[in-house]
Amino acid sequence: MRGASWLRSARHPALALVAGALHTASFSPSPAWWLQPLALAWLFWACAAARPRRAAVTGALFGTGWLASGLWWLYISMHDFGHLPVVVSAASVLLLALFLSLYYALAMGLAARVAGVDTAPGPSITPVGPIRRMLAFAGLWLGAELARATLFTGFPWIASGYAHAQGPLAALAPYVGVYGITAVAALIAAALAMRRWPLLIALVAAVGGAHLLPREFTHATGTLTVSLVQPNIPQDQKFDRARFEDNFDRLISLIDSARGQVVITPESVLPLPLAYLEDEQVQRLTRDARVRPLLLGTFLGNERDGFVNSLVGLGFDQSYDYGKRHLLPFGEFIPPGFRWFVRAMNIPMDDQGSGTHQRALPFAGQRLRPLICYEDLFGEDVVASALDHGDPAATVLVNASNLAWFGPRMVQDQHLQFSQMRALEFQRPIVRATNTGATAQVDHRGRVVARLPAEQAGVLEVTVEGRAGVTPYARWLSALGLWPLWGLVALLIVPAVLARRTGRKAGRRPGDPRAA
Repeated sequence: MRGASWLRSARHPALALVAGALHTASFSPSPAWWLQPLALAWLFWACAAARPRRAAVTGALFGTGWLASGLWWLYISMHDFGHLPVVVSAASVLLLALFLSLYYALAMGLAARVAGVDTAPGPSITPVGPIRRMLAFAGLWLGAELARATLFTGFPWIASGYAHAQGPLAALAPYVGVYGITAVAALIAAALAMRRWPLLIALVAAVGGAHLLPREFTHATGTLTVSLVQPNIPQDQKFDRARFEDNFDRLISLIDSARGQVVITPESVLPLPLAYLEDEQVQRLTRDARVRPLLLGTFLGNERDGFVNSLVGLGFDQSYDYGKRHLLPFGEFIPPGFRWFVRAMNIPMDDQGSGTHQRALPFAGQRLRPLICYEDLFGEDVVASALDHGDPAATVLVNASNLAWFGPRMVQDQHLQFSQMRALEFQRPIVRATNTGATAQVDHRGRVVARLPAEQAGVLEVTVEGRAGVTPYARWLSALGLWPLWGLVALLIVPAVLARRTGRKAGRRPGDPRAA
């Protein structure tokens, strides 16, 4: 009895909050990627014998513990800069985590349902074998992650596969991408929870075998020296008109000190539309751009159509601008019904327009593809630039961000980890220019080659090797989008569903009221 009591307490739903927080600990800045499958193994084990309602609650609590601890830095933007009360800011983060955890509640409830834990009166029917249950768990977990990444414009921040941007599963990235890794990690977690050692050994061996597969799908296209500017302007001073002159002088000083062939600034380093600059300020920027070309973070557009968060090329042989296409809810566009909430935080440029193209910028034998802020979370949006679709493919990805809204802890390392995964998927180097961090260079193997310390003004001088070529993941993602992964979800779930239906039919005897 004591053993059974301990087992029940170890599966208590409240522990799901702790397991979810451990799941967060598997992401950067922690190197403990192995915590991800361990936390997921506990979730599978806790839900394995639970009825659907209890499993759904456990999934919701796991998701809440994971996403509240992984997104806590949103509190900084709402309280420190939006000046919302402490309770409102904390409650908003919690409510967001609760909303996003509904995907995992549904997934775990369905996992329990297809596992055969019957809620009808009478003896439980459990015809589904452990292998089918494990496959269904992996499929439903993948489905939950895909739904969070795509529905309501998508918000896949710290999707579980990103924990493996470092570690043995990273070898799968150029073949199956972050969500394929998600499925493999979920299956490993389920095998671990069920103690199916032969299957676990087979999965580990398969992952090890992936390291023996071809790993270089791109080739070098030469090098380019790049100066990455990090102004380190505090967010509460960035849009302060009284400080604009001083901040502009700081920016010009950093640009003057650059030594690369091209200079890249963070997003919105000019916190007002370019057309609003005074003539003397434009002349100073133009003078510097004549020395070395400049990709400048600013705004384009107008009040009628909306201002567009943009990177503008100055000093290049051709005119160029790139406008952000995948906008951030609440920060860059206002979801229906939430105007009152966004207005309460008084966010500058809170309802923006969207960019219109994904063309890369040709320069010095390379093709630079900009990505502004969290656009690099959406590989399905980036993939067109990794292939020749009318225009030659990009050879270098360029991320310009401003994470000063969220403080220096955790968020910068998480975002850098996402860039590492994109580099692995498409085997393209990524250079990152940010306001306060993480300004860094990531090579085509996902390794961080150079990085400026956070909250320190400076210019990171790097030599980046451009790459051309197509990974298997880029090829099928470009042709089919995420649909093959949705097909994998169905493929993993169907065996358990069929076994469940067969088991129900076998369990019905003449005279059984459920046979009607």
